[in-house]
Amino acid sequence: MKFKAIALATLGLAAVAAPAFAHHSFAMFDQTKSVTMKGTVKELEWANPHAWLRVEIVDEATGKPMQYALEMGSVSRSTYDGWNRNTVRPGDPVTVTFAPLRDGSRGGMYLSVVLPDGKRLGRTGPAVGRPTPRNANGDLVPRKQE
Repeated sequence: MKFKAIALATLGLAAVAAPAFAHHSFAMFDQTKSVTMKGTVKELEWANPHAWLRVEIVDEATGKPMQYALEMGSVSRSTYDGWNRNTVRPGDPVTVTFAPLRDGSRGGMYLSVVLPDGKRLGRTGPAVGRPTPRNANGDLVPRKQE
């Protein structure tokens, strides 16, 4: 009987802990740097586990557009930060700030955006060291736009 209880407890613990092991770290981003660039939205991929913002930015050396892929938070985190699936559309001009990839690839971890109407949205959460404000009941406190 004790063996069965221990086995069930072990399985339960493993099931709860598995998502934490499956999630990647943020080590691939150089969070000591931030890059700000102007570009044009190519696509907003509104899906979990992370939303992605793809922006075409003109390479100053060649004059050719280059695609940058910016990893955002989850859909719920991004919604909390003011985003929705219609915040940007392909062709929208934006200014993006991101922590670049350590390997020099075109992309990084999304930090903030200035939208065509001048509104600025910024990222919160553990990835960027900005905790989610909660009230005494543990509910999310609505975030004011920057």
